[in-house]
Amino acid sequence: MVEIRAITEKDAESVAGLSTQLGYESNIEQTLFRIRQINNSMENCAYVAIFENTVVGWIHGFYTLRVESDAFVEIGGLVVDAAYRNLKIGKQLIDCVKLWAKQHQVKKLKVRCNTKRTESHQFYARVGFKENKRQIAFEMDLD
Repeated sequence: MVEIRAITEKDAESVAGLSTQLGYESNIEQTLFRIRQINNSMENCAYVAIFENTVVGWIHGFYTLRVESDAFVEIGGLVVDAAYRNLKIGKQLIDCVKLWAKQHQVKKLKVRCNTKRTESHQFYARVGFKENKRQIAFEMDLD
């Protein structure tokens, strides 16, 4: 039986480890800092999936405002340990963010996914997301 609960600071090590499965290198201190920021924000939510006292997945959602469109919640990250995939854990995590979004009177949930992650595309389609557009992401360092 999988338990889903709000993320806490004690999850930092497990969450950092799971993040590396998607190629995101972050150490425990960075992850702990981010968890604290998320938990101190009314515009963010994050949950972990626990199986036999082990964190096997996590999700982060955030409230987003745009001038050109209605507010929505976006999934900022979702990881389920490779050994626990295809057990509906990802769907359970998404359901928690959907509930959080509804509590904030938001009617749309969005997620962006790297074009290389075709297995993720299939997962999101299976749980009810529809492809909306493809885009190129740019970033700029502000140092």
